[in-house]
Amino acid sequence: MKKFIKGMDLSTLLEMERCNAKYYDHGQEMDILEIMKKYDVDTIRLRLWNDPKSETGEPYGAGNNDLEETIAIGKRVTEAGLGVLLNFHYSDFWADPGKQIKPKAWKDYGVEELEKAVYDFTLESLQKVIGAGVRVTMIQVGNELSNGLLWPEGQVPNYDNIARFVSAGIRACRKVDAKIPLMIHLDNGGNNELYRRWFDNYMKRGEDFEYIGLSYYPFWHGSLKQLEDNMNDIAVRYGKDLIIAEVSMGFTMDDYKDYEKLSDSERKGYATKPELVAKIEYPMTIEGQKAFTEDFLNRVAKVPDDHGCGFFWWEPAWIPVPGSGWATEASLKYMNDPGPCGNEWANQALFDYDGNALPTLEVIRDFRKK
Repeated sequence: MKKFIKGMDLSTLLEMERCNAKYYDHGQEMDILEIMKKYDVDTIRLRLWNDPKSETGEPYGAGNNDLEETIAIGKRVTEAGLGVLLNFHYSDFWADPGKQIKPKAWKDYGVEELEKAVYDFTLESLQKVIGAGVRVTMIQVGNELSNGLLWPEGQVPNYDNIARFVSAGIRACRKVDAKIPLMIHLDNGGNNELYRRWFDNYMKRGEDFEYIGLSYYPFWHGSLKQLEDNMNDIAVRYGKDLIIAEVSMGFTMDDYKDYEKLSDSERKGYATKPELVAKIEYPMTIEGQKAFTEDFLNRVAKVPDDHGCGFFWWEPAWIPVPGSGWATEASLKYMNDPGPCGNEWANQALFDYDGNALPTLEVIRDFRKK
């Protein structure tokens, strides 16, 4: 039986510490990585942006995960005895199905220049990460590539260019260390048509890889049955191991305004709008989060042919503290986004608003793939 990875995305770790976030387990203050280890987490996912600052040096926020920041967290993670999933975004800030903005330094590049830039950036960054002593145990080439990457050249339906860009990243990773397994990651884990269409096109064109990564947020991506059906189909169809690269579920709909210390106009508010919550099979309560996680883990573990190989909870420690949000004014300009900039994820964490570990961590600790 293959190892079942229990992972967390802690890309805002240093930002949260700078904002004086504190974490507690049964009333005892502890380092966040020590809490992760206590609850049987083995791998930490870290995003890497190219240059998350404006031309005048203003930080984009949300962890500001450039190479320096990512290496600093990665060294901490390695010293704690955990592995690192290195997550290349190939953008200066968030890359997802709604935006895949080229890095500022690449904004005028054509296809051949972009392909070379992906290769060079991946090669040099990975060499520096590993050279700094970070134990990289998996690499994600791109982030939520459902609609492609490096728009407009790499936007769906231009699968030729998508495959060129992703394959350039894969070749660079293999050049540095061919033994590190690689993941290609889409969003909307309940959408079987998306996965068949995307990977049917990629498999005819692109370099090989080890893992298909899926995002699954129950308030956006359909039912757990839809996720299960999609996983079961693509595992057999493509013969690849699967990892849920991003997952979360809320534990409350209580507001956290008093924790953020922001005016209403400055707050982002919940990602989980009430109309979305109404579609979820489990209530957004502490017990609901726990029950959802038990159900979710069992479905992942039962994917055919032992292909269900783990998960990463997205930003479980991003509790509401003054000074930490998903964007800054500088990054809103980069993305051409109206904002505002607050934390929209605090009710999805595995810690309550005061930083106390929630019971869902015990579910994760005790889970065993049968």
